Amino acid sequence: MSSGDNKERISVCFTMLKAYPLFNPEIETIFGGAEVDLYCIATELAKDRNYKISFIVADYGQKRAEVRESVTLLRSVDFNKNLATASIRLWRALRTADAQIYVRELCSAVTTEVALFCRCFGRKFVYRTASAVECDGTYLRENFFHGKGFIWSLRHADAVLAQNQTDAENLSASTGVSVQVIRNAHRLPTLDEPEKDTILWVGRSAAVKRPQLFLNLAKQMPQQRFTMICQRATDDTRYDELIARAKQIKNLEFIPRVPFNKTHEYFLRAKVFVNTSSYEGFPNTFIQACKCAAPILSLNVNPDDFLNKHNCGISCNGDWQRLVDSLKFLFEDERYVQMGKNGKKYAEEHHDVTKIIQQYKELFEKLVKRKTPVEKSLAP
Repeated sequence: MSSGDNKERISVCFTMLKAYPLFNPEIETIFGGAEVDLYCIATELAKDRNYKISFIVADYGQKRAEVRESVTLLRSVDFNKNLATASIRLWRALRTADAQIYVRELCSAVTTEVALFCRCFGRKFVYRTASAVECDGTYLRENFFHGKGFIWSLRHADAVLAQNQTDAENLSASTGVSVQVIRNAHRLPTLDEPEKDTILWVGRSAAVKRPQLFLNLAKQMPQQRFTMICQRATDDTRYDELIARAKQIKNLEFIPRVPFNKTHEYFLRAKVFVNTSSYEGFPNTFIQACKCAAPILSLNVNPDDFLNKHNCGISCNGDWQRLVDSLKFLFEDERYVQMGKNGKKYAEEHHDVTKIIQQYKELFEKLVKRKTPVEKSLAP
């Protein structure tokens, strides 16, 4: 959309309850890749004066409404209080946003509520996938009631977006909905690169991330330096055990938390970025690694086979010994250097937020022009 004050602003509301720490780094609670994904899109859209952007987050003790990075943040659910009131507080925030388009990522009961809200008030609903398991039918098989709500939400969405082609095809096959691919977007700043001096792992301590495997890798290669940034995942009762074990590994630096806006410094120093997850969607950490010229060594995750297609890393197809051997291979003749350069080129061509945001703008402009049932007023 071209700039101009004579055009009505398109109002878009994003709903990711745990995203507030991204806007306010002083808050030290957990967030995930889905939050990072929508944070990047929302803040980039907010730079365009033709857009009015709001973002519904949980109650972290902040004001009911505040503006950060030109995004209006609306307080809603308090995780520490009776969740019986959660729906009321969520709907109140949705009404306050009074947006034309509501965007949600991550399958849960919140997704169904946002979709239902849009259905009731004639607003546009856009859903974006967060993980492979919600696309390949796993979530539907393991969550019967929430799964039914998820399918209903997708079938009543005005647009469904996936992070990669494989997820798009799987979701379409498992739910019968039409899915569009829009890649994850990241800011790609030009910075002087420091000396690369470590092997990096970044993530939450969630079971699916399998952080203990990175500790195993560090023990097997005592001649290399390893850095692990691992924040306690929600309901993780074994985090203290992980820390205790990490402290016993002399060539490993364990860091419980780094604010998102500071993680870039660690990726710049990484010779190799390691991913040990069982599954992901398209990890934002992959893009962070690529834009910092750090090749990716992945035990399982390789969306759309991009690591091989762009020669920016190695996927080991779940083979642990191959992971160990591949790390040694990357250091032979400093192969990691060229692979890192390939990754940086890939990120610049496929994940630059200034390019990706145009796809969102085109989508949103089409949605506001599309005829729908009469939009109902949200005035109190």
